Amino acid sequence: MPATTLRCRVCETQYPLDPIGICARCFGPLDPVYDRDEQRRTVSRESIAAGPPSIWRYADLLPVAAPAEQRLAPGFTPLVEAPRLAETLGLGELWLKLDTANPTHSFKDRVVAVAAAKALELGRTTLSCSSTGNLANAVAARAAAEGLEAVVLVPASLEPEKLIATSIYGARIIAVEGSYDDCSRLSVELSFELDWAFVNVGLRSYYAEGSKTLAFEIAEQLGWELPDRCIVPVASGSLFTKIARGFEEWSELGLLEGRLPRMNGAQAEGCSPVASAFAAGHDVCRPVKPSTIAKSLAIGNPADGPYALDLARRTGGGVDAVSDEEIRAGIKLLAETTGVFTETAGGVTTAVLSKLAARGEIDPDERVVLVITGEGLKTLDAVRGTFETRTIEPTVAAFESGVGHAVAA
Repeated sequence: MPATTLRCRVCETQYPLDPIGICARCFGPLDPVYDRDEQRRTVSRESIAAGPPSIWRYADLLPVAAPAEQRLAPGFTPLVEAPRLAETLGLGELWLKLDTANPTHSFKDRVVAVAAAKALELGRTTLSCSSTGNLANAVAARAAAEGLEAVVLVPASLEPEKLIATSIYGARIIAVEGSYDDCSRLSVELSFELDWAFVNVGLRSYYAEGSKTLAFEIAEQLGWELPDRCIVPVASGSLFTKIARGFEEWSELGLLEGRLPRMNGAQAEGCSPVASAFAAGHDVCRPVKPSTIAKSLAIGNPADGPYALDLARRTGGGVDAVSDEEIRAGIKLLAETTGVFTETAGGVTTAVLSKLAARGEIDPDERVVLVITGEGLKTLDAVRGTFETRTIEPTVAAFESGVGHAVAA
């Protein structure tokens, strides 16, 4: 395992590889530090390609050892071209990274797998988290696969589909009256009282690193090349920044050549602290009270917001927000042109892609990757009532009358 220590991203104080969520000196985030010389000696395109078809093919680039038994292994999800969507929007080369193909149908399986590996190393017997839904699904399933207990804290207003998908794995669900930010504060307080593995609190430094594997896969699936632009949903900002960090690490190791892609973040207008700060030219995100159908992105006080702002600016990208109606339109557009049914977060990214294309910000020769983080069956209420059906009697005459097409004799 090449990780040697944890280091504060702000003040650079170093810590041992323990379950420490934030810097005790400045409250900054902690990132694993790797032995780059060792990685250069041991990691190559050939060694990666010889690995399993999951995130564990990148074990030498992660802060935990690969599990001896890789149960329910996530990752190596499809990267598919989307020519009809590209043509509709007037774009050239467009790819979809479909993390809907993970075990619980979202990218959260990646981060939980890494955090759970650390939890097992530490001998913890209960996995826990605060969640807007997808993380709760992933924690519950991972705990079931590993023989652990699971307890999740979610907003009481969460989509019922996500609650059902979490409960079926046997997790205990605590519905909190309030927003995700209220759940998050409570889980932080509980982490000081309980000997549980809170994946997005004490194990956050390990958990967040799992998102890098999206970048690794995108580059590998593109033939060891970088895309020109990535469009990624922004909630806490961690996924957005860690994807970029994954590209940077592979460039540092000599596995890739070229400049970092333009990074475009996508938020819903009803919870857009990062997009608002970007538009206003601010460096700090002002907390907001979420009110949007995109509940998986409804984090009003994003921990990695300032880093997301910096990344968008230094790569020549941006952070945009779209309305709930634009989100529904994005879900429909993606489905009708690609056959992919996404949850609301994917509707946000697709709507932002449409907005960028309409503004002429994407060059026709750019290679664009749209990150689809979750499955549409998780958020059925968002599109309920947006279609109509015609009920007819079971006769040809009724079909012709109701549908308006004559049947050839």
